Amino acid sequence: MLSGRRSWRWLRVLLQHLPPESHTMTALRNELSDEELAEQAEGGEPEKGRWSQIEQLLAVVADRVARVEYVLICANTEKKRDRPAAPEPLRRPGAKPPRPKPQLTEGSADFLFQLINGGAA
Repeated sequence: MLSGRRSWRWLRVLLQHLPPESHTMTALRNELSDEELAEQAEGGEPEKGRWSQIEQLLAVVADRVARVEYVLICANTEKKRDRPAAPEPLRRPGAKPPRPKPQLTEGSADFLFQLINGGAA
């Protein structure tokens, strides 16, 4: 076995046992399509996540500490207008950024007004 030649099986086993946060595993996961990522998420295989479990847990702790800080500030602020915005959770690798909320334009407001008043029927 130590003759200098390795089998393909040996390479496959070596790759399968790399830590989830290794560059190789990250590169492999970055090549996955959205459907493949969703399939893995549904399959319950956290070891195939883009972060290690320790990093995932640390992100959860950071999110919860930020939420506790937010609640503490809100509880000690009398006026609603002085309260800060709720904290955004840390972005996880593989998760798409939140979509921006659509803004109501002048044209769509006019169309909505006509629709409410029965003009677009």
